[in-house]
Amino acid sequence: MEYTIFIKGGIPRHEVARFVEPVSFEMRKGENLAIVGPNGAGKSILVDVIMGRYPLREGELRYDFSPSESNAVYKNVRYIAFRDVYGATEGGYYQQRWNSHDQDGIPTLRHLFGDNCSTEWGAQVLDMLGLTSLLDSLIIMLSSGELRKFQVARMLMEAPRLLIIDNPFIGLDSAMRLFLAEMLEKITSNGNVQLMLLLTDADDIPSCIDRVVRVDGMRVLPAVERSEYSPLSPDADYSAEACQVLAQLPLEEPFPSGSEMVQLNAVTIKYGSRTILNNLDWRVCSGQVWALSGENGSGKSTILSLLCADNLQSYACDIKLFGRRRGSGESIWEIKKHIGYVSPEMHRSYLKNIPTIDIVASGLHDSIGLYVKSTPQQLRSCEWWLSLFGISHLKERSFMQLSGGEQRLALLARAFVKDPSLLILDEPLHGLDAENKQRVKAIVEEFSKRKGKSVIYVSHYENEFPATVTHRLHLVRN
Repeated sequence: MEYTIFIKGGIPRHEVARFVEPVSFEMRKGENLAIVGPNGAGKSILVDVIMGRYPLREGELRYDFSPSESNAVYKNVRYIAFRDVYGATEGGYYQQRWNSHDQDGIPTLRHLFGDNCSTEWGAQVLDMLGLTSLLDSLIIMLSSGELRKFQVARMLMEAPRLLIIDNPFIGLDSAMRLFLAEMLEKITSNGNVQLMLLLTDADDIPSCIDRVVRVDGMRVLPAVERSEYSPLSPDADYSAEACQVLAQLPLEEPFPSGSEMVQLNAVTIKYGSRTILNNLDWRVCSGQVWALSGENGSGKSTILSLLCADNLQSYACDIKLFGRRRGSGESIWEIKKHIGYVSPEMHRSYLKNIPTIDIVASGLHDSIGLYVKSTPQQLRSCEWWLSLFGISHLKERSFMQLSGGEQRLALLARAFVKDPSLLILDEPLHGLDAENKQRVKAIVEEFSKRKGKSVIYVSHYENEFPATVTHRLHLVRN
């Protein structure tokens, strides 16, 4: 049997990368693999071992990317991590995205693609992913789904021998998920590119995958044929637990049920020649639970930036938040103190190497990072929320050492920690395994039943919306 990658008895030097037992792993010539498993199971660490980021102390690691000129990993492998969308050289744009006066030096897609976008293969990739019309857009103006497509396209243009993608389907609407699966099938059909996907949801395994490797509890299990793989179904019901625990919270109702928390009147948002929102009227009242949906680029993230006081164009619009017109003298912090918020953009921008409990505590002060010392009572509250989300055992671990799914749970705890009147959840289940999806949905549903609470929930998956939804807003692009 010929192998592209072969590991036998692998024990990494670094303790953080140690599995329960020596790693044995193989990727056969010409095959495509899916690596599946729950959050924190060790999937990303396995990839780091495969790529040599954690050298082995014992065991054997071999590569064979022939007929490439070299077997070096850095020449033949490209890896798109869960949070690696902007990339190291394009970071720091989170605050600039909504500030139309602070965009000097921000590159366009055409600039970032470089000469690759003018080649025949590059043009095919752009066309397949629907990015041709966005070539002259600034990178910071893309939606979460468009950013995901950009990163996939940039890696494909480099024609790697092995393309590793962490959760490629998250952030994409249903049509684009199907399209991406078809595209992955197409690019792997000639055998020039092999594919390795890291997946937390086994339902996302595309037809181009040949075998499945499950990682669970820091154990790498033997690969099985895709047709023989049966995902484990969670058997826990978190609804009763969430109901019982949330009942302990004191009931405060700063905004009586039925009062307007959000009021948008004929709101139009444009960036250059691109119209994102066009004459939008919308009301969100206390006690309502809204499902916000729409295809990639339809304006969902833009709406949320208006509500969270991040978008400076809101001053030129007729917008009322919590009964006050935007720009009437209120501070950003007066708005944010009523809002709990989590999104893929926040996740990407939150690069803080501080203890997880401090990440949660930062939600009490609406800061990216913790700059105010927390009181013992506040820390107890943070730990309480970490426990509800099932990660209290990670409270002292650095946020940057958590898996993508564990980071998402910590940021969700951060959104809930001040018991906000308005909870804004943008794709909250991104990167979560089946069990944690059930846990989070149960918490959201029980939270939204409390008197005077409002929720805006964004998702591309109909089955992810909470059962407590009372209203819907669907956006259509352009």
